[in-house]
Amino acid sequence: MPSILVVDDKDSIRKMLSETLVAEGHEVEVAKNGHTAVEKVRNGRFDLVLTDLKMPEMDGLEVLASIRETNPETAVIVMTAYGTIEDAVKAMKSGAYDFLTKPFDPDRLSMLINRALENRRLLAENELLREELANKLGYNQIIGSAPSMKATEALVKKVAGSDTTVLFEGESGTGKELFAAAIHHLSPRQDKSYVTINCAAIPRELLENELFGSEAGAFTSSNARKMGKFEIANGGTVFLDEVGDMDMALQAKLLRFLQQRTFERLGGTKTITVNVRVIAATNVDLKAACDNKEFREDLYYRLSVFPIRIPPLRERREDIAKLADYFIDKYCTELKKPTKKITQDAIKLMDRYNWPGNVRELENTIERAIILCEGKYITPDHLAIRIPSNEEIRLREGAGLKEVGQHAQSMAEKAMILRVLEQTRGNKRKAAEILKIDYTTLFEKMKKFGIDYHR
Repeated sequence: MPSILVVDDKDSIRKMLSETLVAEGHEVEVAKNGHTAVEKVRNGRFDLVLTDLKMPEMDGLEVLASIRETNPETAVIVMTAYGTIEDAVKAMKSGAYDFLTKPFDPDRLSMLINRALENRRLLAENELLREELANKLGYNQIIGSAPSMKATEALVKKVAGSDTTVLFEGESGTGKELFAAAIHHLSPRQDKSYVTINCAAIPRELLENELFGSEAGAFTSSNARKMGKFEIANGGTVFLDEVGDMDMALQAKLLRFLQQRTFERLGGTKTITVNVRVIAATNVDLKAACDNKEFREDLYYRLSVFPIRIPPLRERREDIAKLADYFIDKYCTELKKPTKKITQDAIKLMDRYNWPGNVRELENTIERAIILCEGKYITPDHLAIRIPSNEEIRLREGAGLKEVGQHAQSMAEKAMILRVLEQTRGNKRKAAEILKIDYTTLFEKMKKFGIDYHR
């Protein structure tokens, strides 16, 4: 619940405001002077401070200045008598959210506080640049009719309505982030914050600060309190992408959070409780990482309460054409190009390709093709797809030293034969003499290596 600090030197005002705000569901603390208020703000967490303007020793403007310095995210509303409106306006110019004149109407007080709290939440969300919601990532961008995809979609629909922790497993580029966003948008939390963080993209020493926040002075260059992702997403969903790359020390703190839904900011001592749903994703085998002592086994079981595997594109080839059509429409619109179609030869080529980069690679391939294609039809020449040879496939899928050596020898022989054929201007008998092999052996090797030399 929102936490509010009431600051006033009059006991009756503090008591009245405290009772009113508690009745409306807020967590309330009080301070009888400015010095006490500043100390409470430094040591605690408050979403809003409601302070009187005229107080002995330390007035409301000084309280405001101190709060702006130590915790600029906290909203401040100044209370003032009719005769000091000019000072109240000055307070707003100094950073106060608004002012309230005494005596005040309870409905006006409630409206102002709710508006200030909502404004604070929106400011925090804007700071995050929440691209997922802005771009409306979600279920309508998940394309696929393959049985494996239908099974995955069914699991997403089943788990979306609960608060169960979900772990998406799959190769890079399969669309794990789309499924995570879909769960949020299909859940009861859909109107709350959806916050994503890529655990592999942020340096390890900064990731803890991003997740849990920090107090002013917690480390060098930390001049003000910073809210972490879990705190900002309170009531909503946090998506931890590439969680397998998280540092072991930070894994312990994440485990504690998943168990208790509480944490402390870096440099802080106050325990903060939040209500968030956690969705995680990984492109590595976390069970194998646990066996290798690279990932905490207890954290793995906490994250994989409901594991969902996203199939790679090569396992759902019937979806390649549908995805290609979707991306053609998308990039023709974005790049302001005339509508284009893809030829059957191009579809056949894409179907033969293994797509190691999955849907993301397919999307990049189509975007490039749209740029290159000047006519109405996308052909194989626009796709820049190279089908590897059988030897390359075999080697890529896991070969021993002997196989690697044989492959290297074959490539050296092929290069040598081509060089000698060039030297003899295609005279095979003379080339065989130079290579010190008989004509039949040369012919067999040319056939093996696909050499069809004519000059």
